[in-house]
Amino acid sequence: MALDPTAPAAVAPRPERAARTPWHHHLADHIPLLSLVVLCLGFGLTSSTFLTLRNFLNVIDQLTVLGVMSLGMTAVIVIGGIDLSVGSVLALSMMVMGALNNMLGLPMPLAILAGLVVGALCGACSGLLVTRANLPPFIATLAMMSIARGLANMITDGSQIVGYPDWFSAMSIERHFGFLSVTVALFLVLTAVAAVFMKYRAAGRALYAIGGSAEVARLAGIPVKRLTLAVYAGCGLLAGLAGVVMSTRLDSSQPSGGLGYELDTIAAVVIGGASLSGGVGSIWGTLMGVLTIGVLRNGLNLVGTSPFVQQIVIGGVIVLAVMVDSNKRKAR
Repeated sequence: MALDPTAPAAVAPRPERAARTPWHHHLADHIPLLSLVVLCLGFGLTSSTFLTLRNFLNVIDQLTVLGVMSLGMTAVIVIGGIDLSVGSVLALSMMVMGALNNMLGLPMPLAILAGLVVGALCGACSGLLVTRANLPPFIATLAMMSIARGLANMITDGSQIVGYPDWFSAMSIERHFGFLSVTVALFLVLTAVAAVFMKYRAAGRALYAIGGSAEVARLAGIPVKRLTLAVYAGCGLLAGLAGVVMSTRLDSSQPSGGLGYELDTIAAVVIGGASLSGGVGSIWGTLMGVLTIGVLRNGLNLVGTSPFVQQIVIGGVIVLAVMVDSNKRKAR
């Protein structure tokens, strides 16, 4: 059958239109930010003091410890792991720092360095249990959680250590330029560095490949075990740094410090859009998750909500965040 040269030719679909992402997928990617905005507006309408500069600075001060730990947890969750030991590692690091300075007379800078080293070593031990002993991350870090908490209590037989140099406590009290403390500035700098590393550095991008499929990443030449070990060690180091920050706020070291923080840290990362199955997450999203938890607690306190109800609300937010992540993965 002859073709009619005058007949209009079939128009192929434009590739860019076929590959265009639906608008609701773009909206889902910004849910952490939109949720935070809605929370701020809601609490601003219900409390006259919520949207004040003083309250904002108070929120930032309170979430610095959680924020520092969440940076490390983001990398752990991106590679498909989990770290339940960060709260206990925080306590052990601050107790080691306090004992070396307050009880043994070691200069404070060296005591701080020792606390950071202890945190990194705890993280490295968890990483070795995962990469060499082939333990599931949940079990490996659960064991480290118990070990670190026990060691933290053994140092002083469960007693707190009180009394640090004035300059140390001032790092979280004095506001430079009228609004910025040293500990908040440290958190902001670490957040910027972590964001650049995760998004633009080859090693940071490799973490997403490991979370997507560790075996495929290994076949592609990525040193999976070495990077996994480094991620857990880095998470432990940041937990130790969070212990130092907490000590500046409390002007003491407490073996019960960081109790329950591991769950808040995981919650912040998940609320920020990270997937517990690995391969998805960002520092920007984690920052939104940390701010969401801080705003929730601060706002609920201002409106007189019971602490028990606050736990229920945060639990509900976590459920919603995981449901959104699950629906996004199914849709894509």
